[in-house]
Amino acid sequence: MKKYIDLIEQTFEFPQEEFKVVNNELHFNGVPLMDIIEKYGTPLKLTYLPKIGENIKYAKQIFNNAIKKHNYNGTYTYCYCTKSSHFSFVLEEALRHNIHIETSSSFDIPIVRKLYEKGRIKKDVYVVCNGFKRPLYRQYISDLLNDGFKNCIPVLDNLHELKHYEENVKGTYQVGIRIAADEEPNFEFYTSRLGIRYGDINTLYREQIKPSKKAKLKLLHFFINTGIRDTAYYWSELSRFIFKYCELKKECPELDTIDIGGGFPIKTSLHFEFDYKYIAEQIVENIKWICGKNNVPVPNIFTEFGSFTVGESGAVLYSVMDQKLQNDKELWYMIDGSFITHLPDAWGLNQKYILLPVNKWDGMFHKVNLGGLTCDSMDYYNSEAHTSDVFMPMLEAEKEDKLYLGFFHTGAYQESLGGYGGIQHCLIPAPKHVLIDKNSDGEIETTLFSEEQESESMLKLLGY
Repeated sequence: MKKYIDLIEQTFEFPQEEFKVVNNELHFNGVPLMDIIEKYGTPLKLTYLPKIGENIKYAKQIFNNAIKKHNYNGTYTYCYCTKSSHFSFVLEEALRHNIHIETSSSFDIPIVRKLYEKGRIKKDVYVVCNGFKRPLYRQYISDLLNDGFKNCIPVLDNLHELKHYEENVKGTYQVGIRIAADEEPNFEFYTSRLGIRYGDINTLYREQIKPSKKAKLKLLHFFINTGIRDTAYYWSELSRFIFKYCELKKECPELDTIDIGGGFPIKTSLHFEFDYKYIAEQIVENIKWICGKNNVPVPNIFTEFGSFTVGESGAVLYSVMDQKLQNDKELWYMIDGSFITHLPDAWGLNQKYILLPVNKWDGMFHKVNLGGLTCDSMDYYNSEAHTSDVFMPMLEAEKEDKLYLGFFHTGAYQESLGGYGGIQHCLIPAPKHVLIDKNSDGEIETTLFSEEQESESMLKLLGY
C-alpha cells in the first residue's frame, strides 16, 4: 500500500506554490505548520498576511498590462470589498498596497473613519458605497462627504436614494448607479434584487441627477453572483452593461468610470486552473471594442475584489481527537472543532476547500469522513462536501502522536458568517487566531490576534 504523499503526488501536480512537504510535514507558503501548532495548539485559525499583498499586486499587474497591450486610454483602480473580512489586520495590510475601499453597510463607515484617524488612508481615497441603504448608512455617507471625503461615492440602489444626499450633502458630490443584472438561467429569479433595472437608468439620470446642482454621475456599477468566469453568460452580461455605459455617456459627459465588481475566483482545489491574465485582457479588449463601435471614450475601470484579496491568506487547523467506525465501512475522524461554526460556507453552501493533513505524510492512508463537535447531523465534511473522496493518513492505536489537518484558503467570510465573538452553535467557542507575517529579513513572525473564546463572553451575551 502506498503512502499518503504518494497518493497526492500521483493525483495532483505537487508540490505547489503554497504547499510543500518537508520531513513529512506540510508547509503553507513556506510556513512550517507543525511549529505553529506546537506553539499555539488547535483548533486554530491563521492568516498569512503577505498573501494579501501578493494577490493585490498580481491583479494590478495583469490589468495594467492589458491596458498597455490594447492601448486602452483609461486607468485601473483596485478596491477591496470589506465584507469579505472586516478585520483591522486585513484592511491595514491591503491598504499598504495603494488600494481603495468598497463598503456594504452603515458600520463600514466608522471603520473608514478609524483608518483615517490611524493614518492608514487619506481623504482622497475612493470609498464606493454599495448596498440598499438604511437611513443611518445614508447619513454616514453624507457626513463623510461633508467632512471632505470627496471621493466617497454612494452607488444608487433604488430610485429614491438620491433625495437624501440632495437634502444632507452641503457641496457637490459624485454618485454611481448600480445596474440590476440578469441572473443565470438556472437561478431562482430572473433579475438581481440589487440595483436599478436597465429601463429606469436613463430616466433616473435625466429626472434626478442631471437637474441637480450638486450631484454628478461618476460611475456605473455592475456585478453578477457567479463572479468573473469565462462563460457566455458573463460576457453577454458584461457586453450589455458596456452598451448601457455607451448609451448614457452620450448624454452624460461627466460619466467616466465603470465598476465591474468582484468575483475573481480563488484556489479551492489542488486541481484549480484559471487564466487570470487572459480574462483581464478579454475584459479590457471587449470594453474598448464596444466603446469604439459606439464612438465614445473608454471608461476607467474599477474592480472590487474581496475573496480574491483575502481568501487565500486563511487556514484553519484541527487535530483529530479520535476515530469511530460506525458500521462496516463508514470511518469517522472526530476533529476538535466544528464546520458549522468555524467554516459555515462548507456547511451552508457546500463550499469546497483545500484539505490536507499537516503531519504523517509518510503514513498509509484510507477513506474517512470528518465529524465536527456539534450535535447537528450536518456538522461533517466528506466526499459529498469535498471535490472527491476524503483520504487521510491512518491513525495508529499504539502511537500517541496526533494527526493534524488543515483547511486552506478560508480567509474570506467565515468569521462574519460564523458569528465571530458571538453565540456559536452548541456554544462551540471561536478558536485562537494567529497572524503570520515576514519581517524585513524575510523571517517568519507570528502574533496571537485573539485567544480562544471563553465561556464568560457567551454567558454575558445570553443574559447570565
